[in-house]
Amino acid sequence: MPIRTQLVTVALAVAASTASAEPSMCGLTEYTAAPGLTASATADALVVTWDGDNGAELRLRFAIERGTPTIRELAIRPEGGQWRTLARDVTPEFRVVSGVRRVTAQQLRPDSLDALGVEVTPEILDAWDDQDKRGTEWVNLAARGGGLTKEMIDGVKWEAFWDAPLYVEGSGERPPGHSTSVPPYEGLHGQPGLPRQPDEVTRAAAAYRADGCEVKTNGARLEISFPGVELGIFAGRLQYDVFKGSNLIRQVVIAKTDHPSAAFKYDGGLKGLPIQPTSRVVWRDLTNREQDYRFGGTVNEAPATVWSSNRLIAAELEGGSIAAFPPPHSFYWARESEQNLGYSWYRKDSDSSFSFGMRQAEKEEDPEFYHNFALYSARPGTWQQMPVFFYVSPEAAPAATESALAFTHGDRFKPLPGYKVMGTHYHVGMVRRLRELGGLDNRLNDIEAAKAAGIDIYGIIDGPGGRGEESLKGLAAYYDAARRHSDKNFLIMPHRENTGVDLRGHHDLLLSKPVFWLPKRAADQPLVEEHPVYGQVYNLGNAADMMEMTERENALIFMPHPRSKGSTGFPDAIKRDAHFTHENYRGMGYRWGMGVDASEKRLCEYRCLGLWDELNNWVADLPTPPKYQLAISEARSDIGERGKPPYDDTYGMSPVNYVKLDQLPTVDDMSPIIDALKRREYFVTSGEVLIPFYAVEGSGDRRTITAEVEWTFPLDFVEVVWGDGQTVDRQIISTTHLPPFGKHRFEVPFDASGKKWVRFAAWDVATNGALVQPIKLGPDASPVTVRQ
Repeated sequence: MPIRTQLVTVALAVAASTASAEPSMCGLTEYTAAPGLTASATADALVVTWDGDNGAELRLRFAIERGTPTIRELAIRPEGGQWRTLARDVTPEFRVVSGVRRVTAQQLRPDSLDALGVEVTPEILDAWDDQDKRGTEWVNLAARGGGLTKEMIDGVKWEAFWDAPLYVEGSGERPPGHSTSVPPYEGLHGQPGLPRQPDEVTRAAAAYRADGCEVKTNGARLEISFPGVELGIFAGRLQYDVFKGSNLIRQVVIAKTDHPSAAFKYDGGLKGLPIQPTSRVVWRDLTNREQDYRFGGTVNEAPATVWSSNRLIAAELEGGSIAAFPPPHSFYWARESEQNLGYSWYRKDSDSSFSFGMRQAEKEEDPEFYHNFALYSARPGTWQQMPVFFYVSPEAAPAATESALAFTHGDRFKPLPGYKVMGTHYHVGMVRRLRELGGLDNRLNDIEAAKAAGIDIYGIIDGPGGRGEESLKGLAAYYDAARRHSDKNFLIMPHRENTGVDLRGHHDLLLSKPVFWLPKRAADQPLVEEHPVYGQVYNLGNAADMMEMTERENALIFMPHPRSKGSTGFPDAIKRDAHFTHENYRGMGYRWGMGVDASEKRLCEYRCLGLWDELNNWVADLPTPPKYQLAISEARSDIGERGKPPYDDTYGMSPVNYVKLDQLPTVDDMSPIIDALKRREYFVTSGEVLIPFYAVEGSGDRRTITAEVEWTFPLDFVEVVWGDGQTVDRQIISTTHLPPFGKHRFEVPFDASGKKWVRFAAWDVATNGALVQPIKLGPDASPVTVRQ
């Protein structure tokens, strides 16, 4: 049977008659005509026209050619000008590489096994203590004893950090660091051991078998969906989203798999763009200088990887230009390195056409991190999203690049009056690296990288080595280096991960001033002793000692990467412990990456946000504040020789905290920061969504949630989330009617009856978002306001 070529043409004036005429290629039952946002279909044609920014108008003319959704025409008309065609007969290009998700030995250390309910026998502890010789044998002992079950493994494997599903050759060798953090070498409950085998890896390009499409109006956007996509282990649909008031287009494959342990990466772009006399692809290199390729070389056999700044490349054509880029943050999975791995590509397909787009790497460039490249998790049956964004401009490529960069404020956290931008949990190795450079007065490239990203407060988590006097000497040098490299407009805030006191799971200690301690205390030893050089020194023998020190020194504790890495099983196992319910154990670290799943509509939806709501139900009836989120990084510049160059993606890899401060404090008195955190006078953000004002107004059961929100990418929804001590519920308010680059004051009536706490968040179409801290509710609760 011959395959019919289906062509798409449209106009608003004939929309009604088209809908009632012969059956059309595309269903319009969920489409509503609106000024500046129109679609029309015939038996073999669909055209979508919408108002862009700066007075421009855009048009997409779709067809289905042999089952493949095809853009017959992409055109733009600048304000006061004529229609310009940028491309004809281009098709979507998607490629996927998938592997096997494995649980890691790092998640199954004895303390985590105990937290998961596994009996930790003396034999397991002996094997753990002798791991340098016996490897991950302790894990196999736990499994053979029957305590560590397949169900437990399936529950935690999705949050793996030290997994690298595409790393095959060399994967059986122990990494230079974290040698027992990788998946168990011997395999476990049906999980293959190491090394990985080549047949675990599947590579595929999208195959299309569309027989029609559906057009849906969603506020001020249109969603055009084509079924019949097959992409390796995935099957689903292709979708195009266009947004009134913007030249932005989202091209996305939405697909699912039934593979029980899938992890994957993808590339996306456009194929079939014309090579004309002026055609070129343009990008900024790692020194931020413009580079281009004009297709004067031979035809490419494979995509050419481009190490572009800002994850951005643009195609310049006779009618204008198209910038291609991924979502800025959900693009990244768990990594310790922020090194640019080449996130753009082009390919000369013939002397008359080329392709281009965004890509994800298959491994790190630094061998130190080969074993740490976990990819996306794809839980069975979940709809994984693989988007690429295009920004269409009637001007040359540099203009398209600038317009695309506006969505991330130029990859810089936007200054907000009355707030300072704080990043935390950076592994820097500051003192050691400075000494290797010749002394503490030398300068690390981390400072330039942090400043370039718009960070004002750089919270590092180095810890001095050694014991006793050597440890105290290391703390003194740590604080001294922080003083030397802080400035009037930049503060190095010396934090500490894992103080040596066992609080179970990892913990970050945030100090209000330099404090000295030793992680031991004899039975007859006082908590505090006077030292001839360092003054007061705390002797910390247990969790109670630690919490007393936080009371005396105005310090806070957060758990980084909960339910992952060395915090697997935590904080669940300590949720009733006195130190965890203490008001100074303030919450958890928030960062996507560990366990990132491409089906998420919110950054770190599975691991972070669900747990956060559980935490607040745990403490809902306790006389302690709610548990907060603190934005953290996991980036390391303490390994290798690179440090943190300014061209690393400091902006894209980690969220930050906007803390309500008029001016920066000094290292010797950081209490304004700690006090602002305690008063919940901060919000967490990826950078594109900001909440400068938030209030819970009213009293008793009649409340109003008020928030001022600003955003760049089209905003998807805002939500009010609450708990009653047992369950969690939410009200989602769609914001798809609002334009990009907007501001809005939301006022949401809220019935507080039966509810113990409430929080607010806002999310955009690229899964970027911002969160404010929860407040407790009750008949006597006072109104709460956080304003600049």
